[in-house]
Amino acid sequence: MEDVKAAVKDIFPRVKELRRDFHAHPELGFQEVRTSKIIAEVLEGLGIQVKKGLAKTGVVGLLDSGKPGPTVALRADIDALPVKDAKKVDYASKVEGVCHACGHDGHTAILLGAAMLLSSMKDKFSGKVKFIFQPCEEQIPGGAKPLIEEGVLEDPKVDNIFGLHLWTNYPIGTVGLKSGPLMAAADAFEIEIIGKGGHGSAPHEAVDAVVVASQVVMALQTIVSRSVAPLEPAVVSVGMLKAGYNFNVIADRATVCGTVRTYSEVVRSLIEGRIEEIVKGISAAYGADYRFEYSRGYPAVITDERVTEYARQVAAEVVGAQNVIEAVPVMGGEDFAYYLQRVPGTFAFVGARNEEKGIDKPHHHPEFDIDENALAVGVELMVRYVLENERLKI
Repeated sequence: MEDVKAAVKDIFPRVKELRRDFHAHPELGFQEVRTSKIIAEVLEGLGIQVKKGLAKTGVVGLLDSGKPGPTVALRADIDALPVKDAKKVDYASKVEGVCHACGHDGHTAILLGAAMLLSSMKDKFSGKVKFIFQPCEEQIPGGAKPLIEEGVLEDPKVDNIFGLHLWTNYPIGTVGLKSGPLMAAADAFEIEIIGKGGHGSAPHEAVDAVVVASQVVMALQTIVSRSVAPLEPAVVSVGMLKAGYNFNVIADRATVCGTVRTYSEVVRSLIEGRIEEIVKGISAAYGADYRFEYSRGYPAVITDERVTEYARQVAAEVVGAQNVIEAVPVMGGEDFAYYLQRVPGTFAFVGARNEEKGIDKPHHHPEFDIDENALAVGVELMVRYVLENERLKI
């Protein structure tokens, strides 16, 4: 199907133009008003049925081939991050303190590119395509869940779903896929130690919240090594310890905040329970009280085996079988997981790193950028995924 490659090449300048426009005008989660307006205008211009204002700023397009077949969903996240853009390029962010430092501008442009081509190829596939432009992936509780609650996977019912992420961990021209666990559940916790303040010269008359919190932080580091089975991936990280007022005042309160990353729901619940057991025990030992909050974020991204194998075959047509790699699971979170809990699907990492061009910064870095040739790979992946989808017969 070399005609697909040629078609992608034809629209590539427009896809790149859209990506750079989104990059220069980033918008935070649930604030993507300008972005959504452009998305809707492009889809409507293609004759695609459009629903706007879903989950506040989400846009969903529906393309009907006019022939019976599966309903395939393609998803892109559209939000930016509260990060200052430090790149010296003409498409750098024009919004102070906001930047597309995770590639969502590229995801949005890719999905629009796929819509451009598929709308002109209705004779080449059967069934329907839903183009899901999702707001707010970067902030818990995210945009996927409210979209699902508003029926994005229904009417017509989605048979399978495909998503991707531009990935600077992988070199340009590669695609990473893996069946099963791919990205971790991402949770947050907050612990408040409630002690008794006092003068620094009389610690025996106080309950030092700093000491108690310090003991808690150290004890939390034993959960993964001593309570979780060695072959189960898990991370417990403390990102903030806040306490104290002055050098000679014993703090009466201390706050400990952190994150938990897991793949197994059993391990997830185990760690939540162990954190509170540790906090409760140490607080009691020192005569302190505590408050504990555990916030469950996105579940783990678990891809479907059959759909992933199909996506491998599609990716091999795009970049060559030798460049389709087994993706390494990561402990980062993604609310694409919510879609996968309801319909079979998979998620691809599209290589966007190019050290020769100086494009090698990690995601969320102020100088993050992508090799824009990855946009063409993404568009072709999505288009081919739809054109041959009947092979799945899900």
